[in-house]
Amino acid sequence: MASLLFNPSDYDPTHLDEATRANLLELIAFFEGKGLAEMKADFHQTVWYADFLDRAAQLGTFGRFGTPAEVGELTGDAEARWDTHRINELNEILAFYSLSHWYAWQVTVLGLGPVWTSDNAAAKELVGGLLADGAVFGFGLSEKTHGADIYSTDMILTRDGDGWLATGPKYYIGNGNVAGRLSVFGRFADDDPEFPGEYVFFLVDPAHPAYQLEKNVVSDQMYVSAFSLADYPVAAADILHTGKPAWDAALATVNVGKANLGWASIGICEHAFYESVAHANNRVLYGTRVTDFPHVRRMLADAYARLLAMKIFAARATDYMRTASDDDRRFLLFNPLTKMKVTGEGEKVIDLLWDVIAARGFENDTYFEQAAQHIRALPKLEGTVAVNVALVLKFLPQYLLAATGAGPELPVIGVVDGATDDAYLFAQGPASGLGRIGFHDPQPAFARFAHLPNVAIFVEQMKAFAELVTTAPPTEDQSRDLDYLQSLGQLFTQIVYAQLVCEGAALALDADGVRAGGVGDLTGLTEDHVNRMFAVFVQDLDGFALELFGRASATAEQREKAQAMVAAPDVDATYEKDFVAEVLSYDGAYTMNP
Repeated sequence: MASLLFNPSDYDPTHLDEATRANLLELIAFFEGKGLAEMKADFHQTVWYADFLDRAAQLGTFGRFGTPAEVGELTGDAEARWDTHRINELNEILAFYSLSHWYAWQVTVLGLGPVWTSDNAAAKELVGGLLADGAVFGFGLSEKTHGADIYSTDMILTRDGDGWLATGPKYYIGNGNVAGRLSVFGRFADDDPEFPGEYVFFLVDPAHPAYQLEKNVVSDQMYVSAFSLADYPVAAADILHTGKPAWDAALATVNVGKANLGWASIGICEHAFYESVAHANNRVLYGTRVTDFPHVRRMLADAYARLLAMKIFAARATDYMRTASDDDRRFLLFNPLTKMKVTGEGEKVIDLLWDVIAARGFENDTYFEQAAQHIRALPKLEGTVAVNVALVLKFLPQYLLAATGAGPELPVIGVVDGATDDAYLFAQGPASGLGRIGFHDPQPAFARFAHLPNVAIFVEQMKAFAELVTTAPPTEDQSRDLDYLQSLGQLFTQIVYAQLVCEGAALALDADGVRAGGVGDLTGLTEDHVNRMFAVFVQDLDGFALELFGRASATAEQREKAQAMVAAPDVDATYEKDFVAEVLSYDGAYTMNP
């Protein structure tokens, strides 16, 4: 059987250019060289990972993966490109070993976003050079009082001669202890003669004495800083964005960073999966092998199906991200799902595995112990699940229109895994018009697999959802009731998620789109896998429908329509036996170097 999960033991991304391939393999060698025992000791002692950052700098990792072609032209790097496909590989590998180490990369991406979207060529050249030399970066957006509410900020720039003095606090800012530069969000004073009260993004050098590092706000190897500026001098050359473009830069940056969270969740789940299967399949209780208990077999099968779906969706969403343009912004629906749906599924996978291995999941010599802690963080970063569900609902009217065949003509997107520069991600423009973004008809994606029992059930549930939202839409009061809208949004999210899983699976089965050699390799995928994934999709849609039914503000008509989505999956005993056998074949497939 061809493995559908990333396995460091046989990973060799020959489809990538040699420098990228070598870099990824060297990172794997770094972590395996440290071994699980040392990695866990560092984790428990919250040791700052200077050795990792030193090695990444020697390899040029962050510079290689984080420099767009435009910036490469400024710094003399002809090979530079922002290649989301290979970035996915990096995300999954780093988180497979340690989310703490991945975090240094993630907040570097966020810190780079306002620079790469800026018209300030000198700032781009400066930051590009620092990045090439191994520096990491940070994103100074959040504040303790306001969180990520960027409408409100206490970071104020007051005019001082030809420049400004910046004063104010920031909180929850990664890499604030060592960053080469921080991209900081604030606003000009109300009496500024040129930009009164307007938003601003500007560069900050943490080495300056006016930068006051206060503490690490979490107990972890990652450094999530609280800092403040006290009359920090800001020159015109430090300004990245002013006014609404500063706001747009913040949202565009988060749009890029959201995708990384899903891939990190996948990496965590894969490592935990190997450990869990090996433990359960070699344990005997009450005279019975643990993996012979029916409830354990179901939980392992559900975990595996969910994990496969996470990988297929995230890879397919990347195709739309890489081909985005002003005329095709479908990725703005799919990216929030990579963030909130894939990471939420990651929590479910870990919970299922934890129920299988029970107390073993607490033991301090396992990877699982830190996985159980770290998996909880991802749904809560780059906007909560509630924020992203509310965002997703903005796309519902145009999605429904497309499902009737009345959507705009849009290009058919295949697998996009070439070595190209995803320049549009840093040229997204104004963060507006989400409700006008058009989509392609989702029905053909489901029709391809409609002969599969669970896809057929799911399609009927989809029809019931369409009936709900078209004949019993939210009332005026419900449109302001986030509790009700969360349930409605989860139903819609599940449908879009399933659509892209169908698209990714069809590309793998019908169009030689298996993404061979990468972390998302689907060689070995079958229709039986698709059917089993849809078994959990049917269950989930059923659960969300019952949740909406139980909402206090739901009307009698809405409850009646929601009941039409209640359904049970079709799980054939013979197919399930084969599926579980595949799950158990991962026993011993990978064990981290001790």
